[in-house]
Amino acid sequence: MRARLNEIVLDCHDPARLVRFWAALLGGEPVDRGPDWSYVDPPDGGVRVAFQRVPEGKSGKNRLHLDLDAEGGEVERASDGAVALGATRVGPVVSDPQGRFQVLRDPEGNEFCFVAGG
Repeated sequence: MRARLNEIVLDCHDPARLVRFWAALLGGEPVDRGPDWSYVDPPDGGVRVAFQRVPEGKSGKNRLHLDLDAEGGEVERASDGAVALGATRVGPVVSDPQGRFQVLRDPEGNEFCFVAGG
Protein backbone atom coordinates (compact mmCIF):
# COMPACT_ATOMS: atom_id res chain seq x y z
CA MET A 1 0.00 0.00 0.00
CA ARG A 2 1.17 3.53 -0.79
CA ALA A 3 -0.12 6.72 0.74
CA ARG A 4 0.11 10.29 -0.51
CA LEU A 5 0.83 13.16 1.88
CA ASN A 6 -2.40 15.15 2.15
CA GLU A 7 -1.54 17.89 4.63
CA ILE A 8 0.70 18.75 7.55
CA VAL A 9 -1.16 19.71 10.73
CA LEU A 10 0.35 21.76 13.54
CA ASP A 11 -1.29 21.73 16.97
CA CYS A 12 -1.62 25.23 18.40
CA HIS A 13 -3.61 27.56 20.66
CA ASP A 14 -4.69 30.12 18.05
CA PRO A 15 -5.21 28.65 14.54
CA ALA A 16 -6.46 31.94 13.04
CA ARG A 17 -3.34 33.82 14.14
CA LEU A 18 -0.87 31.10 13.18
CA VAL A 19 -2.36 30.50 9.71
CA ARG A 20 -1.83 34.18 8.89
CA PHE A 21 1.84 33.96 9.86
CA TRP A 22 2.36 30.85 7.71
CA ALA A 23 0.32 32.24 4.79
CA ALA A 24 2.63 35.26 4.77
CA LEU A 25 5.66 32.92 4.60
CA LEU A 26 4.30 30.38 2.11
CA GLY A 27 1.94 32.51 0.06
CA GLY A 28 -1.69 31.62 -0.37
CA GLU A 29 -4.78 32.79 1.41
CA PRO A 30 -5.48 31.83 5.02
CA VAL A 31 -8.72 29.90 5.46
CA ASP A 32 -10.53 29.69 8.80
CA ARG A 33 -12.78 26.63 8.67
CA GLY A 34 -13.93 27.35 12.21
CA PRO A 35 -12.49 28.58 15.50
CA ASP A 36 -10.54 25.34 15.94
CA TRP A 37 -9.19 24.73 12.43
CA SER A 38 -7.45 26.90 9.82
CA TYR A 39 -5.28 26.12 6.80
CA VAL A 40 -3.30 27.56 3.91
CA ASP A 41 -2.71 26.01 0.48
CA PRO A 42 0.62 27.24 -0.90
CA PRO A 43 0.08 28.67 -4.41
CA ASP A 44 2.85 26.53 -5.95
CA GLY A 45 0.83 23.37 -5.40
CA GLY A 46 2.72 22.49 -2.23
CA VAL A 47 1.21 20.51 0.61
CA ARG A 48 -1.56 22.16 2.65
CA VAL A 49 -0.44 23.34 6.09
CA ALA A 50 -3.23 23.24 8.67
CA PHE A 51 -3.58 24.42 12.26
CA GLN A 52 -5.68 22.66 14.89
CA ARG A 53 -6.56 24.11 18.29
CA VAL A 54 -5.47 21.96 21.22
CA PRO A 55 -5.70 22.73 24.95
CA GLU A 56 -2.14 21.81 25.90
CA GLY A 57 0.89 23.99 25.27
CA LYS A 58 4.07 23.06 23.42
CA SER A 59 6.31 21.26 25.88
CA GLY A 60 9.55 20.45 24.03
CA LYS A 61 11.39 20.39 20.75
CA ASN A 62 9.37 19.40 17.68
CA ARG A 63 9.94 15.85 16.46
CA LEU A 64 9.11 17.12 12.97
CA HIS A 65 9.81 20.51 11.43
CA LEU A 66 9.40 22.20 8.07
CA ASP A 67 12.37 23.20 5.90
CA LEU A 68 11.61 26.14 3.62
CA ASP A 69 13.76 27.05 0.63
CA ALA A 70 15.22 30.51 1.09
CA GLU A 71 14.46 32.40 -2.10
CA GLY A 72 17.65 32.97 -4.06
CA GLY A 73 19.60 31.17 -1.33
CA GLU A 74 19.31 34.24 0.88
CA VAL A 75 18.86 32.61 4.28
CA GLU A 76 19.46 35.82 6.25
CA ARG A 77 16.99 37.84 4.20
CA ALA A 78 14.31 35.14 4.47
CA SER A 79 14.92 34.92 8.22
CA ASP A 80 14.68 38.70 8.61
CA GLY A 81 11.28 38.60 6.86
CA ALA A 82 10.05 35.82 9.14
CA VAL A 83 11.23 37.71 12.24
CA ALA A 84 9.33 40.79 11.06
CA LEU A 85 6.20 38.60 10.96
CA GLY A 86 6.73 37.32 14.52
CA ALA A 87 9.26 34.45 14.26
CA THR A 88 12.25 34.11 16.57
CA ARG A 89 15.74 33.00 15.52
CA VAL A 90 17.29 30.01 17.29
CA GLY A 91 21.05 30.42 17.16
CA PRO A 92 23.12 31.62 14.20
CA VAL A 93 23.03 30.58 10.55
CA VAL A 94 24.73 27.20 10.20
CA SER A 95 26.98 26.54 7.21
CA ASP A 96 28.46 23.22 6.12
CA PRO A 97 29.61 21.68 2.81
CA GLN A 98 25.98 20.85 1.89
CA GLY A 99 24.60 24.36 2.35
CA ARG A 100 23.28 26.79 4.95
CA PHE A 101 20.27 26.95 7.25
CA GLN A 102 18.71 29.06 9.99
CA VAL A 103 16.49 27.55 12.68
CA LEU A 104 13.53 29.71 13.73
CA ARG A 105 10.37 29.39 15.82
CA ASP A 106 6.94 30.56 14.69
CA PRO A 107 4.83 32.73 17.06
CA GLU A 108 3.74 29.62 19.03
CA GLY A 109 7.24 28.15 19.26
CA ASN A 110 7.11 25.55 16.45
CA GLU A 111 10.58 25.12 14.92
CA PHE A 112 11.20 25.52 11.19
CA CYS A 113 14.24 26.26 9.02
CA PHE A 114 15.14 28.37 6.03
CA VAL A 115 17.60 26.36 3.93
CA ALA A 116 19.87 27.01 0.96
CA GLY A 117 21.94 24.44 -0.91
CA GLY A 118 21.88 20.67 -1.12
